[in-house]
Amino acid sequence: MSDLLFPTNTAALSKRRKALTTAAFEAFSRAAFADGALDGKTKQLIAVAVAHATQCPYCIKGHTKAALRQNATEAEIMEAIWVASEMRAGAAYAHSVLALDEMQKAAARE
Repeated sequence: MSDLLFPTNTAALSKRRKALTTAAFEAFSRAAFADGALDGKTKQLIAVAVAHATQCPYCIKGHTKAALRQNATEAEIMEAIWVASEMRAGAAYAHSVLALDEMQKAAARE
């Protein structure tokens, strides 16, 4: 028996989700991705980067497709992913002071 962590997003599942999604969320999403101070392509590139940082496979796929529809190039998409990678790695590095502090406290107790 094989249970997938992330089931295939079937038409039936999409229909059920849509039936349960509030109009307010859909309006919020449309507003968030509408052209404004940032154009739609830039917003989709940001979304691709954030999707990789949060590691959401559905968001990665959906926003990559949306970025391509906004005429983002493969190079632009990969560069956005690299920025997200640097930020995630940078956060791990920055938080290492928490471990260093605990190690210092443990050594002082000995």
